[in-house]
Amino acid sequence: MMNKQNTKLRSDLKEAIIASKLKNGDTISFHHAFRSGDLIINNVIATIAEMGFKNITLASSSLTDCHAPLVEYIQAGVITKIYTSGLRGRLADEISQGLMINPVEIHSHGGRVHLIQSGELKIDVAFLGAPIVDMFGNANAISGRSLCGSLGYAKIDAAYAKYTIILAEELVDYPNSPASIAQDCVDSVVLVDQLGDPSKIGGGATRMTTNPRELLIAKKTADVIEHSGYFHDGFSLQTGSGGASLAVTQFLESKMVKKNITASFGLGGITAKMVELHEKGLIKKLLDVQSFDATAAKSLACNKDHIEISANQYANPSSKGASVDLLDVVILSALEIDTKFNVNVITGSDGIIRGASGGHCDAAVGAKLAIVVAPLVRGRIPTLVPKVLNCVTMGSSIDVLVTDHGIAVNPARQDIKEHLEANGIATMTIEALQQRAELITGSPSPIKYTDRIVANIRYRDGSILDYIYQVTN
Repeated sequence: MMNKQNTKLRSDLKEAIIASKLKNGDTISFHHAFRSGDLIINNVIATIAEMGFKNITLASSSLTDCHAPLVEYIQAGVITKIYTSGLRGRLADEISQGLMINPVEIHSHGGRVHLIQSGELKIDVAFLGAPIVDMFGNANAISGRSLCGSLGYAKIDAAYAKYTIILAEELVDYPNSPASIAQDCVDSVVLVDQLGDPSKIGGGATRMTTNPRELLIAKKTADVIEHSGYFHDGFSLQTGSGGASLAVTQFLESKMVKKNITASFGLGGITAKMVELHEKGLIKKLLDVQSFDATAAKSLACNKDHIEISANQYANPSSKGASVDLLDVVILSALEIDTKFNVNVITGSDGIIRGASGGHCDAAVGAKLAIVVAPLVRGRIPTLVPKVLNCVTMGSSIDVLVTDHGIAVNPARQDIKEHLEANGIATMTIEALQQRAELITGSPSPIKYTDRIVANIRYRDGSILDYIYQVTN
């Protein structure tokens, strides 16, 4: 009889890949808990390329600027298809200009789980990073040298992949507890020198702003929330990525204290400020699908009401219960928004991919009050336009736009408009705001595209919402 002990621990990554029986044409997956500090994807793809694999589908929950080395593996035919919630940096630039034969599938965080459960996205081998693991595969990321906190996206891959490999920096005694990823989901364990740079988790889109304009927008947004009709004891809250949206919590704190209001839960990507409010008793529970900084990661380890949740629990529209459906208020950012309240968070004003769908459309459709925060213009580029270049979140899901030049309420939400104006908060039509933006910047020159699709934007139910076309030089 075979001894089952010690059968999971592999000497190196190559041995684990051989054990997985990976073959040409298979799909491999990763999570993005380390964000711009991730080292896992590049190292795994380099090993796979060295081993001679081709025609691989890459299904990472997101990709960032640190994944620029993937360009050469796409050119070499190692990677031929991608599923992801977002793209940034050189990889995004090259894909926007026609690097790949197959269009990238851009999905939301909830939509990714839906695609996996529906069978469209079949993961053959999942490569999941966790700083701490035991020899049987119980893994977490709330301790260790490269702690990154919640493994909410990795949980799904571990549950559905045909073969799951845990990459870890430290082996601890069995049983490792608590286990974000449990032993019965793990096939192999590989020890590596470094998973990523945790200091880069909280950079870029998840930074807390000091920009005066973003702080002004955040203050206005807190005022809108206070007088929206949804600011009551026990309300629930999510702040999306982006400087102004993350800063809203700073201004809500004093209002909550003054009115003796506590939030029932904070949801989504959890930040240091959310942790601060939790530890002050202003937010009772934190539901964490992704820790946005070291403070949040450490809080997950020591605060019993800071709870790790999976992406399925967070936002999957076909799950038995998605937390976004219990949201009262969500604050979201935008690269563009148009006069129909449609939001673009994926392409810049030049048509180049430079963002992520993330949980944007998931939270917007689930929340009772979905607020988009954005400057009216960025430099000489209007944020508010007649029609967005690409739609990620439909205008029917957005209730209020807050800019540094004014506030617009979706005409379908007259109840919110009445609440705001009754409390002295002036509003404008979104058309008037758009005209103001155009007076400042003029009308942008139209972007030139080819007729070739470089990415499909998928709605959370898997349907195609929009197409991103190749830009011409």
